[in-house]
Amino acid sequence: MSTTESAKKPSVLFVCVHNAGRSQMAAAYLTTLSNGAVEVRSAGSQPAASVNPAAVAAMAEEGIDMSAEIPKILTTDAVKESDVVITMGCGDTCPIFPGKRYEDWGLEDPAGQGVDSVRPIRDDIKARIQALIAELLPTPLEKFPALKPKPARKPL
Repeated sequence: MSTTESAKKPSVLFVCVHNAGRSQMAAAYLTTLSNGAVEVRSAGSQPAASVNPAAVAAMAEEGIDMSAEIPKILTTDAVKESDVVITMGCGDTCPIFPGKRYEDWGLEDPAGQGVDSVRPIRDDIKARIQALIAELLPTPLEKFPALKPKPARKPL
């Protein structure tokens, strides 16, 4: 294996129709929790004008700033360049290329919901991202402190 091949980062594309909530949260979590060890993209077939403010607020509670993100259009090239393509349960379809891993995560749509309703969606996405990182990166968990389980709190 050449140095270039061994250094290639796995790449993931998150797709949702408007690229304004679920796919943006997933991309932000994967970027943050993998410490940049995964190339991350997100896009949608009908991008919204801006990212969902409730999703931005819910992620800010986790210390992740998505306020500068902009929804992007889904392109064939983005799918071609990704190893894993994950749709967010929104019915969006992607071009199919051999050798790619495709998944659909059936997630509730946060559109039009307040931050209280977005938190459980965010938490579901985080758990899925943690599992995805464990599959994509054969690196011990110690290298990713954000993924380490927190010690159980002792009862008072």
